[in-house]
Amino acid sequence: MVTERTDKGMTAGNAAGGFQGSSDYVASEELMSAVNIAIALEKPLLIKGEPGTGKTMLARAISDALGKELIIWNIKSTTKAKDGLYLYDTVQRLYDSQFGEGDVSDIGAYIRYGKLGEAFRSDAQAVLLIDEIDKADLEFPNDLLWELDQMEFYIPETKETVAAKKRPIVIITSNAEKELPDAFLRRCIFHYIEFPTQEKMEEIVRVHYPDIEAHLLAQAMEEFYRIRSVRDLQKKPGTSELLDWLRALMLSGISPERLSAELGLPHLGVLLKKDRDIDTVRGGGSFDGRSRGFY
Repeated sequence: MVTERTDKGMTAGNAAGGFQGSSDYVASEELMSAVNIAIALEKPLLIKGEPGTGKTMLARAISDALGKELIIWNIKSTTKAKDGLYLYDTVQRLYDSQFGEGDVSDIGAYIRYGKLGEAFRSDAQAVLLIDEIDKADLEFPNDLLWELDQMEFYIPETKETVAAKKRPIVIITSNAEKELPDAFLRRCIFHYIEFPTQEKMEEIVRVHYPDIEAHLLAQAMEEFYRIRSVRDLQKKPGTSELLDWLRALMLSGISPERLSAELGLPHLGVLLKKDRDIDTVRGGGSFDGRSRGFY
């Protein structure tokens, strides 16, 4: 692991106790290094990678490994930056002014904090996951530049500045649906999670299914990576699909010998989620210049 020293007197290897994966998350040396460097440099960690590579689960793994609260901000196409900061509940205040008995002059009582606001106000350092940031509009990342850089935001309704009590560990995921602004990228540490090799994938599988029969795992892995090598798949199966498929095989009592294209792969719909992909694989996909059918 990298042990680059920062001007804050800590190393990337020992930042915040050091992230070295967790009991149910197998991380590469490069990923662990990226996490610890981001923590040491106090910068958001932007994670990209194809679906099924564990981008979202990384934040939970960091939370579990370092014993910190996880706060998740799920981004949608309609999400605005202010949604993560706070909401001034004018409707409730109006209702209370008409029917309530409380003092509506206290505007602060009607401020509802968003996920970023919650992370800032936490007494202990939290892990903040901003999940799938590329789903929002193009201005969304730019609208968060000040807040993520300075770790504070201003509430004009109460004329108060909310500053982070403890700077959160910020993990941002993207599926690369949109390009992110350069100004935003400059403020992040970037890491691309490569799809696991077969050896690494077997390690991941054994974390989830430690008692899986070795021959079944070996045969299933061979067919899984063979399917991923089929050309022109619209959606290649990822880690989550593999884990679901293996569980389905074990629950069905499928023997390793049954896992061959000639006999017809069972539960193919667990791996492939597109009609065209299933037809492509069953019809004889092209594997590195060779054809092989799945019936």
